[in-house]
Amino acid sequence: MKEKPAWTFNGYAGVLIIAFLLAGTVFSFLEQQFIIGILCVIVAVTLGSGITLIQPNQSAVVMFLGKYMGSIRKEGIVITVPFSVRKMISLRVRNFNSNRLKVNDVNGNPIEIAAVIVFKVIDSAKAVFDVDQYEQFVEIQSETAIRAVATKYPYDSFSDEELSLRGNAEEVSNELRVELQERLKVAGVEVIETRLTHLAYSTEIAQAMLQRQQASAIIAARKQIVEGAVGMVQDAITQLEQDGAVELDDERRVAMANNLLVSIVADQGTQPVINTGSLYQ
Repeated sequence: MKEKPAWTFNGYAGVLIIAFLLAGTVFSFLEQQFIIGILCVIVAVTLGSGITLIQPNQSAVVMFLGKYMGSIRKEGIVITVPFSVRKMISLRVRNFNSNRLKVNDVNGNPIEIAAVIVFKVIDSAKAVFDVDQYEQFVEIQSETAIRAVATKYPYDSFSDEELSLRGNAEEVSNELRVELQERLKVAGVEVIETRLTHLAYSTEIAQAMLQRQQASAIIAARKQIVEGAVGMVQDAITQLEQDGAVELDDERRVAMANNLLVSIVADQGTQPVINTGSLYQ
């Protein structure tokens, strides 16, 4: 069901008309014109039953005899369909903070994750008629979407090509927003923003995963250091030979490469050893 405007009449003019009708009722009874007085009362009550007060950023869904008559978004006092039922729906921006959910990431590691969802209703008819209790619907679908997105990625990754929950929070949040918007459009809800508010390994494996994370970080750092060192050694030897500063045979080239690699890769400062003789002695 799609939202449509309901019939409305200026509320201030309606209140003025009701006042005149009530005054006419009193005058008719004083003049013993009872039929006219009763008619004035009926018309006044009928108009009065349609008086509705709409606050800013609020919509009134109008229903009459079980039929949807439309929605009112105009703020202020208005008169709408008499004897109708009006359900107020807030159009203001709201936040939903999810609980800390326990899920498994793509590697099967148990993690805790939570997010905040910023949303607002943009179609009051869908919010009332297409889902039952749209606020609860938003909460359930939000937690479902968080679980679905969290299971697609690892908690952490040391590769630049692979997305991770910890390293790519912005991309994960955007995907969560798209996923959630697809789920909530049936309820007439627009998802404005989503942000991860909590991300951690579950307590039962937190210590073990921290050690694993540290080990992985050390391995990744070592790999990068070695790759950089090899490039530096190659450049150094090539530059020396091109400048004609030294002439190196294969054995001297291997020895120099070995010494340079040890100097660059070593954790602690190396102690130079001066060779006063020939390399072959």
